[in-house]
Amino acid sequence: MDLALLISDYTAQNAHRGWPRQRLLHECLRAAIRNGTLAAGSRLAASRALAEELGVARNTVLYAYEQLASEGYVVTDRRGTLVAALAPQRKPARRDEAAAPQAGLSRRAQNLRAVPGQADRMGAFVPGVPALEQFPMALWRRMMERALRAVTVTQLNYGDPAGEPRLREAIADHMRAARGVVCEASQVFITDGTQSSLDICMHALADTGDTVWIENPGYGGALAAARGAGLAVAGIDVDDDGMAPTADDWLLRPPRLIYTTPSHQYPVGSVLTLRRRLALIEAARAAGALIIEDDYDSEFRHDGAPLHAMQGLAADAPVLYLGTFSKTMFPSLRIGFIVAPAALAEAFARMRAQSSARGRVAEQLALAEFLRSGQFALHLRRMRRLYRQRRDALVAALERHLGSVATVHGGSAGMHLSLRFNDARIDDVAIVAQAQEHGIAVNALSTHDTQGDSGWKGLMLGYAQVPAEQMEGLVKQLAALVHLAAYAANCATSLKTPYPPARRTSGRSSR
Repeated sequence: MDLALLISDYTAQNAHRGWPRQRLLHECLRAAIRNGTLAAGSRLAASRALAEELGVARNTVLYAYEQLASEGYVVTDRRGTLVAALAPQRKPARRDEAAAPQAGLSRRAQNLRAVPGQADRMGAFVPGVPALEQFPMALWRRMMERALRAVTVTQLNYGDPAGEPRLREAIADHMRAARGVVCEASQVFITDGTQSSLDICMHALADTGDTVWIENPGYGGALAAARGAGLAVAGIDVDDDGMAPTADDWLLRPPRLIYTTPSHQYPVGSVLTLRRRLALIEAARAAGALIIEDDYDSEFRHDGAPLHAMQGLAADAPVLYLGTFSKTMFPSLRIGFIVAPAALAEAFARMRAQSSARGRVAEQLALAEFLRSGQFALHLRRMRRLYRQRRDALVAALERHLGSVATVHGGSAGMHLSLRFNDARIDDVAIVAQAQEHGIAVNALSTHDTQGDSGWKGLMLGYAQVPAEQMEGLVKQLAALVHLAAYAANCATSLKTPYPPARRTSGRSSR
């Protein structure tokens, strides 16, 4: 081993770091020992000889050797400096090893789905992204500046674990007026968003092994929260009228918790009918279950008046209401909330006192002003008009170019709709991968199956962030991929179909 050459190469590769010579030498020797280039038992050159060969002061080499000795990489004896015997470094895992469950993780963690974040999937039709360019940023900046000036010395300390009182009161007032929610400010608890709210509810309201109902297909975040809490998940099928539990579901797998997105089902887009809402509340009450109402997309109703939240439909309904400002304002705000039943409010307050983050006072105060000033309601009215225009343009383009192979679902509310393929043989996952190459970021409905095959094959398209004038061109690109996939599905089926048996004729020739 030419130690001088090794050191020279390392120095050239790391010259940009600006390290002094003694550190460069120390780092080089340590790396060579760690990766096995300098094997255990190898004898290092004498400090004087190595210093002369490298053209450095002997103290530079002595410093490096002493550091290595103090860290246990080398040992010294009367004959010089030897590389110590170390535990071998683990070689990089092979691909098949890397795919195996990671050592140390619980079974719950190993079972979690790998779900890409919205920031990882950019492009037209990404679900859940509002029209961010339309948000009144200048107004929000002024409100944030006022909030920061208003923050007191006391508020610099750990805040109220339930959230800033002014924001809780503003949310309670808005929810009573806009969504028919029956609550007081003491029932409102501020969280870091819907996923945080779900984690809190799944852990606080059920014990390990209890059953939770989740819509099938359904929201992957709810599935992750349930699995993270060690709950048994039962997928309840969804149809055009929303979640549809059967008598057998109530009898054979009674729930402790029921998670639903009644205002605009995720991902299908169905709206849970009033009849089903009332029936679900009464059945849950009789079974001693609690309903987690994720009021996803509730603020955007395009056809007809919005239905009131389930939480306010019946006196003392066994419902926890989950809301967020990620869709109505902007995702990075990371402020959501839980409205707990009055009977559970005190218990929730005790629990939040032990686990709440207690921060972001300025953002909460600014949001309270945004709600109180009427600017939030004004922003919602503008967005409803804009999203209705974009929804209309998308639906028209889909019916023109894909009406023969797919059906539009869930366009009456929210910020997304679903396109269900008439032929379940079409591979929606493959279409998603191909569309991404064209800058189109749709979701495959089949990947949202909660339990078993939900029977929904198609695409989930978010339209809030796509200008109406771009819909036609984007849908044309998407339609080309879907029609090609439909053709491929037909061809594959034809190849698998056996030829019909030859017709039997008389023995005589017809010549």
